[in-house]
Amino acid sequence: MTTIAIDNVSRWFGNVVAVNDVTMNIGPGVTGLLGPNGAGKSTLINMMGGFLAPSTGSVTLDGDPIWRNEQAYRHIGIVPEREAMYDFLTGREFVIANAELHGLPDPRGAARKALDTVEMDYAGSRKIATYSKGMRQRVKMASALVHEPSVLLLDEPFNGMDPRQRMQLMDLLRRMGAEGRTVLFSSHILEEVEQLAAHIEVIVAGRHAASGDFRKIRRLMTDRPHRYLVRSSDDRALAAALIADPSTTGIEVDASTGVDGGLHIQAVDFARFTELLPRVARDQGIRLLTVSPSDESLESVFSYLVAA
Repeated sequence: MTTIAIDNVSRWFGNVVAVNDVTMNIGPGVTGLLGPNGAGKSTLINMMGGFLAPSTGSVTLDGDPIWRNEQAYRHIGIVPEREAMYDFLTGREFVIANAELHGLPDPRGAARKALDTVEMDYAGSRKIATYSKGMRQRVKMASALVHEPSVLLLDEPFNGMDPRQRMQLMDLLRRMGAEGRTVLFSSHILEEVEQLAAHIEVIVAGRHAASGDFRKIRRLMTDRPHRYLVRSSDDRALAAALIADPSTTGIEVDASTGVDGGLHIQAVDFARFTELLPRVARDQGIRLLTVSPSDESLESVFSYLVAA
């Protein structure tokens, strides 16, 4: 039962705070580290992998500090997002080299098993320079698995993979989680995390924003205030009918494009508003021309979670 504990951790680079007072525990099973690009996910993973020291706080593996702890690497495998690889080596040579660094008694056998696990044995004799991005991701995965670690850390592992490769990797990570290994992967795509992770940690602008299963995180995102742009055949009549309902807290008439240019609506009860809008339009004979969310970027969703 291997657990990584992050306790009041901050990390800054000069005047830039990349991670700000984060506390979380990563235990057995598959955990998704979710957040927009630039949120601090890679910095957190690098501290969990022992590549960076926390500026304050502690990152421990079963109670032992990870930073400058050589023994921790016997238990941790890491798949970085960066493409720093030795292109002049074959995939097999690259994985064998990692097996030798770990001092494994049979480096070639371990490399063969790891490449077979990620379904890359067929391309093991090819130079890494000839690999696609998806193949590079898988050979990095093989090198991380070669010593059969109990903890696996993956930074945006699905980047560059085609749908078949993504499904294969998801199946592999599910199996590893079911075996009791501690698997953490980062992503900025909610649907990707939902498909795979039993538990989600959300980080935004270096801060820990939310924690729970994907249903809880999805509910937080659904229950937050939503903004919509609505255009209709009679914007002012529609606004008058909607503002009287408690599911909305504000409606602005957009006159920038002329009369009936559209309504900017803030809805605080998502389910009620989505039922109310078409009913009001039907009852009053108003034709809806446009109904679109105006705040559905992940950044806007995460910003709400941080402020909540």
